[in-house]
Amino acid sequence: MGAEGAEGGHKLWGGRFAGGPAPELEAVNRSITVDLRLWPFDIALSKAWAAGLAEAGVLTAADAVAIQQGLDRVAKRIAGGEAPIASDEDVHTFVDRLLHQEAGEPAGRLHTGRSRNDQVATGTRLWAMDAVARVDGMVREVQRAIVGQAEQHLGTLMPAYTHLQRAQPVSAAHWLLSHFWPLERDRVRLANARSAAAVLPLGSGAIAGSAFPVPRESLRAALGFERISPNSIDAVGDRDFVADLLYALTMLGTHLSRLAEDLILFGSSEFGFVRFSDAFSTGSSMMPQKRNPDAMELARGAGARVLGDLVALVATIKGLPSGYNKDLQEDKRSLFDAVDAISLLLPAVAGSVATLTISAERTRGALSSSMMATDLADYLVRKRVTFRDSHAAVGRLVREAEERGVEMTELPLASFEAAHPEFGPEVMAELRPETSVSHREIDGGTGPAAVLAQLERAKTLL
Repeated sequence: MGAEGAEGGHKLWGGRFAGGPAPELEAVNRSITVDLRLWPFDIALSKAWAAGLAEAGVLTAADAVAIQQGLDRVAKRIAGGEAPIASDEDVHTFVDRLLHQEAGEPAGRLHTGRSRNDQVATGTRLWAMDAVARVDGMVREVQRAIVGQAEQHLGTLMPAYTHLQRAQPVSAAHWLLSHFWPLERDRVRLANARSAAAVLPLGSGAIAGSAFPVPRESLRAALGFERISPNSIDAVGDRDFVADLLYALTMLGTHLSRLAEDLILFGSSEFGFVRFSDAFSTGSSMMPQKRNPDAMELARGAGARVLGDLVALVATIKGLPSGYNKDLQEDKRSLFDAVDAISLLLPAVAGSVATLTISAERTRGALSSSMMATDLADYLVRKRVTFRDSHAAVGRLVREAEERGVEMTELPLASFEAAHPEFGPEVMAELRPETSVSHREIDGGTGPAAVLAQLERAKTLL
Protein backbone atom coordinates (compact mmCIF):
# COMPACT_ATOMS: atom_id res chain seq x y z
CA MET A 1 0.00 0.00 0.00
CA GLY A 2 1.17 3.55 -0.63
CA ALA A 3 2.86 5.36 2.21
CA GLU A 4 0.74 8.49 1.91
CA GLY A 5 -2.46 6.58 1.18
CA ALA A 6 -5.45 8.06 -0.52
CA GLU A 7 -8.82 7.26 0.97
CA GLY A 8 -8.77 3.49 1.41
CA GLY A 9 -5.11 3.31 0.39
CA HIS A 10 -3.25 2.88 3.70
CA LYS A 11 -3.81 -0.43 5.43
CA LEU A 12 -1.65 -2.69 7.56
CA TRP A 13 -2.90 -5.71 5.63
CA GLY A 14 -4.46 -6.59 2.27
CA GLY A 15 -1.72 -7.85 -0.04
CA ARG A 16 -3.23 -11.30 -0.38
CA PHE A 17 -6.66 -9.94 -1.39
CA ALA A 18 -7.59 -9.12 -4.98
CA GLY A 19 -9.98 -6.39 -3.91
CA GLY A 20 -10.96 -4.30 -0.92
CA PRO A 21 -13.48 -5.27 1.75
CA ALA A 22 -17.16 -4.58 1.29
CA PRO A 23 -18.36 -1.29 2.74
CA GLU A 24 -20.60 -3.20 5.13
CA LEU A 25 -17.59 -5.08 6.51
CA GLU A 26 -15.52 -1.92 6.78
CA ALA A 27 -18.30 -0.25 8.74
CA VAL A 28 -18.49 -2.97 11.37
CA ASN A 29 -14.74 -3.67 11.37
CA ARG A 30 -13.64 -0.07 11.84
CA SER A 31 -12.84 0.54 15.50
CA ILE A 32 -11.12 3.91 15.45
CA THR A 33 -14.17 5.69 16.80
CA VAL A 34 -13.60 3.69 20.00
CA ASP A 35 -9.86 3.03 20.18
CA LEU A 36 -8.59 6.46 19.10
CA ARG A 37 -7.98 7.36 22.74
CA LEU A 38 -5.21 4.74 22.82
CA TRP A 39 -3.03 6.92 20.60
CA PRO A 40 -0.62 8.22 23.30
CA PHE A 41 0.05 4.67 24.41
CA ASP A 42 0.36 3.35 20.85
CA ILE A 43 3.01 5.97 20.22
CA ALA A 44 4.84 5.16 23.47
CA LEU A 45 4.93 1.43 22.77
CA SER A 46 5.95 2.06 19.15
CA LYS A 47 8.89 4.19 20.29
CA ALA A 48 9.92 1.42 22.66
CA TRP A 49 9.53 -1.16 19.91
CA ALA A 50 11.76 0.88 17.58
CA ALA A 51 14.43 0.99 20.29
CA GLY A 52 14.04 -2.76 20.79
CA LEU A 53 14.40 -3.47 17.07
CA ALA A 54 17.59 -1.40 17.04
CA GLU A 55 18.93 -3.28 20.07
CA ALA A 56 18.16 -6.54 18.27
CA GLY A 57 20.04 -5.35 15.18
CA VAL A 58 16.92 -5.25 13.02
CA LEU A 59 16.97 -1.45 12.67
CA THR A 60 19.94 0.82 12.31
CA ALA A 61 20.35 3.41 15.03
CA ALA A 62 19.57 6.09 12.46
CA ASP A 63 16.31 4.41 11.42
CA ALA A 64 15.27 4.00 15.06
CA VAL A 65 15.90 7.68 15.76
CA ALA A 66 14.04 8.70 12.60
CA ILE A 67 11.05 6.59 13.65
CA GLN A 68 11.06 7.87 17.22
CA GLN A 69 11.33 11.49 16.16
CA GLY A 70 8.62 10.90 13.57
CA LEU A 71 6.37 9.45 16.28
CA ASP A 72 6.96 12.55 18.40
CA ARG A 73 5.79 14.70 15.49
CA VAL A 74 2.77 12.43 15.01
CA ALA A 75 1.91 12.91 18.69
CA LYS A 76 2.01 16.68 18.27
CA ARG A 77 -0.27 16.48 15.24
CA ILE A 78 -2.85 14.32 17.00
CA ALA A 79 -2.68 16.38 20.20
CA GLY A 80 -3.17 19.43 18.00
CA GLY A 81 -6.43 18.08 16.64
CA GLU A 82 -5.51 16.02 13.59
CA ALA A 83 -8.41 13.68 12.93
CA PRO A 84 -8.51 10.24 11.30
CA ILE A 85 -9.67 9.82 7.72
CA ALA A 86 -12.06 7.22 6.36
CA SER A 87 -9.31 4.72 5.54
CA ASP A 88 -7.97 4.67 9.11
CA GLU A 89 -9.36 1.35 10.30
CA ASP A 90 -8.08 1.71 13.84
CA VAL A 91 -5.72 3.80 15.93
CA HIS A 92 -2.74 1.72 14.80
CA THR A 93 -3.46 2.41 11.13
CA PHE A 94 -3.96 6.10 11.89
CA VAL A 95 -0.63 6.42 13.70
CA ASP A 96 1.15 4.35 11.04
CA ARG A 97 -0.20 6.51 8.21
CA LEU A 98 0.93 9.71 9.89
CA LEU A 99 4.30 8.15 10.72
CA HIS A 100 4.87 7.37 7.03
CA GLN A 101 4.23 11.02 6.30
CA GLU A 102 6.63 12.17 9.02
CA ALA A 103 9.45 9.61 8.79
CA GLY A 104 9.24 8.30 5.25
CA GLU A 105 10.83 4.96 4.33
CA PRO A 106 12.04 3.95 7.83
CA ALA A 107 8.40 3.94 8.99
CA GLY A 108 7.82 0.83 6.90
CA ARG A 109 10.25 -1.07 9.13
CA LEU A 110 8.53 -0.36 12.45
CA HIS A 111 5.97 -3.15 12.21
CA THR A 112 8.70 -5.78 11.84
CA GLY A 113 8.16 -8.63 14.27
CA ARG A 114 5.00 -7.32 15.85
CA SER A 115 1.26 -7.64 15.24
CA ARG A 116 -1.72 -5.50 15.96
CA ASN A 117 -2.65 -8.35 18.31
CA ASP A 118 0.19 -7.71 20.75
CA GLN A 119 0.13 -4.00 19.93
CA VAL A 120 -3.49 -3.46 21.01
CA ALA A 121 -3.08 -5.68 24.04
CA THR A 122 -0.11 -3.57 25.12
CA GLY A 123 -1.83 -0.26 24.43
CA THR A 124 -4.96 -1.31 26.29
CA ARG A 125 -2.94 -2.44 29.29
CA LEU A 126 -1.07 0.88 29.37
CA TRP A 127 -4.37 2.75 29.16
CA ALA A 128 -5.83 0.65 31.99
CA MET A 129 -2.81 1.29 34.20
CA ASP A 130 -3.13 5.02 33.60
CA ALA A 131 -6.90 4.90 34.22
CA VAL A 132 -6.39 3.23 37.60
CA ALA A 133 -4.12 6.06 38.71
CA ARG A 134 -6.69 8.65 37.65
CA VAL A 135 -9.65 6.89 39.27
CA ASP A 136 -7.73 6.20 42.47
CA GLY A 137 -6.98 9.90 42.83
CA MET A 138 -10.67 10.72 42.48
CA VAL A 139 -11.66 8.07 45.02
CA ARG A 140 -9.25 9.69 47.48
CA GLU A 141 -11.08 13.00 47.01
CA VAL A 142 -14.36 11.36 48.01
CA GLN A 143 -12.63 9.87 51.05
CA ARG A 144 -11.20 13.27 51.96
CA ALA A 145 -14.68 14.75 51.80
CA ILE A 146 -15.97 12.01 54.11
CA VAL A 147 -13.10 12.54 56.56
CA GLY A 148 -13.68 16.29 56.51
CA GLN A 149 -17.32 15.84 57.47
CA ALA A 150 -16.47 13.21 60.08
CA GLU A 151 -14.05 15.60 61.81
CA GLN A 152 -16.89 18.10 62.22
CA HIS A 153 -19.35 15.56 63.63
CA LEU A 154 -17.46 13.51 66.19
CA GLY A 155 -19.95 14.62 68.85
CA THR A 156 -23.09 14.50 66.70
CA LEU A 157 -25.33 11.56 67.60
CA MET A 158 -27.74 9.86 65.23
CA PRO A 159 -29.60 6.59 64.81
CA ALA A 160 -27.93 3.67 63.08
CA TYR A 161 -30.32 1.42 61.15
CA THR A 162 -30.76 -2.28 60.56
CA HIS A 163 -33.55 -3.43 58.25
CA LEU A 164 -34.06 0.34 57.78
CA GLN A 165 -35.41 0.42 61.34
CA ARG A 166 -33.84 2.52 64.09
CA ALA A 167 -31.37 0.30 65.91
CA GLN A 168 -28.81 1.98 68.17
CA PRO A 169 -27.26 5.42 68.57
CA VAL A 170 -23.91 6.11 66.91
CA SER A 171 -21.86 9.19 66.23
CA ALA A 172 -22.42 10.77 62.82
CA ALA A 173 -18.66 10.48 62.30
CA HIS A 174 -18.94 6.71 62.75
CA TRP A 175 -21.70 6.54 60.13
CA LEU A 176 -19.73 8.72 57.72
CA LEU A 177 -16.61 6.61 58.12
CA SER A 178 -18.66 3.48 57.43
CA HIS A 179 -18.56 4.71 53.82
CA PHE A 180 -14.82 5.45 53.93
CA TRP A 181 -13.73 1.84 54.40
CA PRO A 182 -15.59 0.32 51.42
CA LEU A 183 -13.88 2.95 49.26
CA GLU A 184 -10.56 1.94 50.78
CA ARG A 185 -11.26 -1.66 49.78
CA ASP A 186 -12.04 -0.35 46.30
CA ARG A 187 -8.62 1.29 46.19
CA VAL A 188 -7.05 -2.08 47.03
CA ARG A 189 -9.03 -3.70 44.23
CA LEU A 190 -7.96 -0.95 41.83
CA ALA A 191 -4.33 -1.48 42.79
CA ASN A 192 -4.71 -5.21 42.18
CA ALA A 193 -6.33 -4.50 38.82
CA ARG A 194 -3.39 -2.28 37.89
CA SER A 195 -0.98 -5.06 38.83
CA ALA A 196 -2.98 -7.49 36.69
CA ALA A 197 -2.70 -5.07 33.75
CA ALA A 198 1.04 -4.54 34.28
CA VAL A 199 2.08 -7.60 32.24
CA LEU A 200 3.87 -6.83 28.96
CA PRO A 201 2.43 -8.68 25.93
CA LEU A 202 4.56 -6.82 23.34
CA GLY A 203 6.84 -9.30 21.64
CA SER A 204 4.15 -11.97 21.45
CA GLY A 205 3.46 -11.16 17.81
CA ALA A 206 0.22 -12.40 16.35
CA ILE A 207 0.23 -15.58 18.45
CA ALA A 208 3.56 -17.42 18.28
CA GLY A 209 5.98 -14.73 19.46
CA SER A 210 8.25 -12.43 17.49
CA ALA A 211 10.82 -13.97 15.14
CA PHE A 212 13.33 -11.27 16.04
CA PRO A 213 15.31 -11.15 19.30
CA VAL A 214 13.81 -7.96 20.60
CA PRO A 215 14.76 -7.64 24.30
CA ARG A 216 11.46 -7.85 26.10
CA GLU A 217 12.98 -6.97 29.45
CA SER A 218 14.10 -3.64 27.97
CA LEU A 219 10.58 -3.11 26.63
CA ARG A 220 9.12 -3.90 30.05
CA ALA A 221 11.34 -1.41 31.80
CA ALA A 222 10.86 1.31 29.20
CA LEU A 223 7.05 1.08 29.33
CA GLY A 224 6.68 0.67 33.09
CA PHE A 225 5.31 -2.87 33.20
CA GLU A 226 5.95 -5.12 36.20
CA ARG A 227 6.24 -8.47 34.42
CA ILE A 228 6.56 -10.08 31.00
CA SER A 229 3.85 -12.37 29.65
CA PRO A 230 5.05 -15.99 29.77
CA ASN A 231 2.99 -17.34 26.85
CA SER A 232 2.35 -15.63 23.52
CA ILE A 233 -0.95 -17.42 22.83
CA ASP A 234 -2.33 -16.36 26.19
CA ALA A 235 -0.86 -12.86 25.95
CA VAL A 236 -2.75 -11.78 22.83
CA GLY A 237 -6.07 -13.25 23.97
CA ASP A 238 -5.94 -12.34 27.68
CA ARG A 239 -8.48 -9.75 28.76
CA ASP A 240 -8.70 -10.88 32.35
CA PHE A 241 -7.10 -7.59 33.35
CA VAL A 242 -10.05 -5.73 31.79
CA ALA A 243 -12.47 -7.91 33.74
CA ASP A 244 -10.49 -7.28 36.93
CA LEU A 245 -10.65 -3.53 36.43
CA LEU A 246 -14.34 -3.64 35.53
CA TYR A 247 -15.03 -5.68 38.67
CA ALA A 248 -13.14 -3.13 40.77
CA LEU A 249 -15.16 -0.34 39.14
CA THR A 250 -18.39 -2.28 39.66
CA MET A 251 -17.71 -2.59 43.37
CA LEU A 252 -16.75 1.08 43.47
CA GLY A 253 -20.01 1.95 41.73
CA THR A 254 -21.88 -0.25 44.19
CA HIS A 255 -20.35 1.52 47.17
CA LEU A 256 -21.01 4.94 45.70
CA SER A 257 -24.61 3.82 45.18
CA ARG A 258 -24.99 2.83 48.83
CA LEU A 259 -23.50 6.12 50.01
CA ALA A 260 -25.87 7.91 47.67
CA GLU A 261 -28.88 5.99 48.95
CA ASP A 262 -28.06 6.91 52.55
CA LEU A 263 -27.72 10.57 51.63
CA ILE A 264 -30.87 10.59 49.50
CA LEU A 265 -32.88 9.12 52.39
CA PHE A 266 -31.29 11.34 55.01
CA GLY A 267 -31.80 14.38 52.82
CA SER A 268 -35.53 13.79 52.45
CA SER A 269 -38.00 15.93 54.39
CA GLU A 270 -39.02 12.89 56.43
CA PHE A 271 -35.47 12.53 57.79
CA GLY A 272 -33.95 15.98 57.38
CA PHE A 273 -30.58 14.78 58.65
CA VAL A 274 -28.62 16.32 55.76
CA ARG A 275 -29.05 19.23 53.41
CA PHE A 276 -27.29 19.42 50.06
CA SER A 277 -25.70 22.68 49.03
CA ASP A 278 -27.24 24.73 46.23
CA ALA A 279 -24.21 23.96 44.07
CA PHE A 280 -24.98 20.24 44.19
CA SER A 281 -28.78 20.36 44.05
CA THR A 282 -31.21 20.84 41.19
CA GLY A 283 -34.75 22.14 41.04
CA SER A 284 -38.01 21.06 39.48
CA SER A 285 -39.38 22.48 36.24
CA MET A 286 -42.85 22.44 37.83
CA MET A 287 -42.50 22.59 41.61
CA PRO A 288 -40.56 25.64 42.85
CA GLN A 289 -39.99 24.23 46.33
CA LYS A 290 -38.05 21.15 45.19
CA ARG A 291 -34.38 20.53 45.99
CA ASN A 292 -33.29 17.37 44.21
CA PRO A 293 -30.10 15.39 44.93
CA ASP A 294 -29.47 14.59 41.27
CA ALA A 295 -25.76 13.82 41.71
CA MET A 296 -26.62 11.18 44.29
CA GLU A 297 -29.36 9.68 42.15
CA LEU A 298 -26.99 9.48 39.19
CA ALA A 299 -24.44 7.82 41.48
CA ARG A 300 -27.07 5.27 42.46
CA GLY A 301 -27.78 4.54 38.81
CA ALA A 302 -24.17 4.39 37.66
CA GLY A 303 -23.52 1.22 39.62
CA ALA A 304 -25.94 -0.65 37.37
CA ARG A 305 -24.34 0.77 34.23
CA VAL A 306 -20.85 -0.31 35.22
CA LEU A 307 -22.13 -3.75 36.24
CA GLY A 308 -23.56 -4.02 32.72
CA ASP A 309 -20.12 -3.29 31.27
CA LEU A 310 -18.60 -6.05 33.39
CA VAL A 311 -21.26 -8.56 32.34
CA ALA A 312 -20.82 -7.62 28.67
CA LEU A 313 -17.06 -8.16 28.85
CA VAL A 314 -17.22 -11.48 30.70
CA ALA A 315 -19.94 -12.75 28.36
CA THR A 316 -17.75 -11.77 25.41
CA ILE A 317 -14.65 -13.64 26.54
CA LYS A 318 -16.25 -16.71 28.10
CA GLY A 319 -16.80 -18.61 24.84
CA LEU A 320 -13.70 -17.59 22.87
CA PRO A 321 -11.10 -20.08 21.69
CA SER A 322 -7.48 -19.36 22.63
CA GLY A 323 -5.49 -16.64 20.92
CA TYR A 324 -6.78 -13.41 19.46
CA ASN A 325 -10.32 -13.16 18.10
CA LYS A 326 -12.00 -10.06 16.72
CA ASP A 327 -14.64 -10.27 19.45
CA LEU A 328 -11.99 -8.78 21.69
CA GLN A 329 -12.36 -5.49 19.85
CA GLU A 330 -15.46 -5.00 22.04
CA ASP A 331 -13.41 -5.02 25.25
CA LYS A 332 -12.60 -1.34 24.97
CA ARG A 333 -16.22 -0.28 24.66
CA SER A 334 -16.94 -1.78 28.07
CA LEU A 335 -13.68 -0.60 29.60
CA PHE A 336 -13.87 2.96 28.36
CA ASP A 337 -17.56 3.33 29.20
CA ALA A 338 -17.08 2.15 32.78
CA VAL A 339 -14.05 4.36 33.41
CA ASP A 340 -15.81 7.33 31.80
CA ALA A 341 -18.93 6.83 33.91
CA ILE A 342 -17.02 6.54 37.18
CA SER A 343 -14.65 9.40 36.32
CA LEU A 344 -17.57 11.71 35.61
CA LEU A 345 -19.33 10.68 38.79
CA LEU A 346 -16.61 10.76 41.43
CA PRO A 347 -15.98 14.53 41.46
CA ALA A 348 -19.73 15.19 41.78
CA VAL A 349 -19.97 12.78 44.71
CA ALA A 350 -16.92 14.35 46.36
CA GLY A 351 -18.40 17.82 45.94
CA SER A 352 -21.81 16.75 47.21
CA VAL A 353 -20.35 15.19 50.35
CA ALA A 354 -17.90 18.02 51.03
CA THR A 355 -20.60 20.72 50.86
CA LEU A 356 -23.53 19.03 52.59
CA THR A 357 -24.77 20.15 56.00
CA ILE A 358 -25.65 17.68 58.75
CA SER A 359 -28.31 18.79 61.23
CA ALA A 360 -27.26 17.71 64.71
CA GLU A 361 -30.68 18.79 65.97
CA ARG A 362 -32.56 16.53 63.56
CA THR A 363 -30.29 13.54 64.10
CA ARG A 364 -30.54 13.90 67.87
CA GLY A 365 -34.30 14.29 67.66
CA ALA A 366 -34.54 10.95 65.88
CA LEU A 367 -33.07 9.11 68.86
CA SER A 368 -35.63 7.38 71.06
CA SER A 369 -35.22 5.67 74.42
CA SER A 370 -36.22 2.31 72.94
CA MET A 371 -32.93 2.38 71.02
CA MET A 372 -31.16 1.95 74.37
CA ALA A 373 -32.93 -1.36 75.07
CA THR A 374 -29.70 -3.27 74.50
CA ASP A 375 -27.94 -0.92 76.93
CA LEU A 376 -30.52 -1.80 79.59
CA ALA A 377 -29.84 -5.49 79.01
CA ASP A 378 -26.09 -4.85 79.22
CA TYR A 379 -26.68 -2.96 82.50
CA LEU A 380 -28.20 -6.09 84.01
CA VAL A 381 -25.46 -8.30 82.58
CA ARG A 382 -22.88 -6.13 84.33
CA LYS A 383 -24.80 -7.02 87.54
CA ARG A 384 -24.27 -10.72 86.75
CA VAL A 385 -27.75 -11.34 85.34
CA THR A 386 -27.71 -13.71 82.34
CA PHE A 387 -28.24 -12.03 79.00
CA ARG A 388 -31.23 -14.29 78.37
CA ASP A 389 -32.98 -13.07 81.52
CA SER A 390 -31.86 -9.50 80.86
CA HIS A 391 -33.28 -9.61 77.35
CA ALA A 392 -36.64 -10.85 78.65
CA ALA A 393 -36.80 -8.19 81.37
CA VAL A 394 -36.06 -5.34 78.99
CA GLY A 395 -38.55 -6.77 76.48
CA ARG A 396 -41.27 -6.41 79.13
CA LEU A 397 -40.28 -2.75 79.66
CA VAL A 398 -40.38 -2.06 75.93
CA ARG A 399 -43.83 -3.63 75.71
CA GLU A 400 -45.10 -1.61 78.68
CA ALA A 401 -43.82 1.65 77.18
CA GLU A 402 -45.46 0.84 73.85
CA GLU A 403 -48.76 -0.03 75.52
CA ARG A 404 -48.71 3.24 77.48
CA GLY A 405 -47.60 5.21 74.44
CA VAL A 406 -44.61 6.73 76.26
CA GLU A 407 -40.83 6.68 76.08
CA MET A 408 -39.07 4.30 78.45
CA THR A 409 -37.61 7.35 80.18
CA GLU A 410 -41.18 8.20 81.25
CA LEU A 411 -41.77 4.86 82.96
CA PRO A 412 -41.62 4.96 86.78
CA LEU A 413 -38.76 3.27 88.56
CA ALA A 414 -41.32 0.80 89.91
CA SER A 415 -41.80 -0.57 86.39
CA PHE A 416 -38.07 -1.25 86.10
CA GLU A 417 -37.96 -2.89 89.51
CA ALA A 418 -40.95 -5.04 88.59
CA ALA A 419 -39.24 -6.13 85.39
CA HIS A 420 -36.12 -7.19 87.34
CA PRO A 421 -35.03 -6.54 90.95
CA GLU A 422 -31.48 -5.64 89.88
CA PHE A 423 -32.67 -2.41 88.27
CA GLY A 424 -31.74 0.56 90.48
CA PRO A 425 -32.26 4.33 90.30
CA GLU A 426 -29.05 4.81 88.27
CA VAL A 427 -30.60 2.86 85.39
CA MET A 428 -32.09 6.05 83.93
CA ALA A 429 -28.60 7.15 82.88
CA GLU A 430 -28.43 4.08 80.65
CA LEU A 431 -31.26 5.54 78.57
CA ARG A 432 -29.13 8.48 77.45
CA PRO A 433 -27.58 8.09 73.95
CA GLU A 434 -24.29 9.57 75.21
CA THR A 435 -24.08 6.75 77.75
CA SER A 436 -24.83 4.19 75.07
CA VAL A 437 -22.00 5.28 72.78
CA SER A 438 -19.60 5.66 75.71
CA HIS A 439 -19.89 1.94 76.41
CA ARG A 440 -18.67 1.09 72.91
CA GLU A 441 -14.98 1.93 73.03
CA ILE A 442 -14.00 -1.39 71.49
CA ASP A 443 -11.82 -1.10 68.37
CA GLY A 444 -14.16 -0.35 65.49
CA GLY A 445 -16.98 0.72 67.79
CA THR A 446 -18.80 4.03 68.05
CA GLY A 447 -17.26 5.13 71.37
CA PRO A 448 -15.74 8.62 71.18
CA ALA A 449 -12.14 7.46 71.58
CA ALA A 450 -12.65 4.55 69.20
CA VAL A 451 -14.11 6.81 66.51
CA LEU A 452 -11.30 9.32 66.96
CA ALA A 453 -8.75 6.52 66.53
CA GLN A 454 -10.62 5.32 63.44
CA LEU A 455 -10.60 8.85 62.03
CA GLU A 456 -6.85 9.18 62.58
CA ARG A 457 -6.28 5.87 60.83
CA ALA A 458 -8.35 7.04 57.88
CA LYS A 459 -6.39 10.29 57.69
CA THR A 460 -3.13 8.34 57.76
CA LEU A 461 -4.26 6.24 54.80
CA LEU A 462 -4.93 9.42 52.83
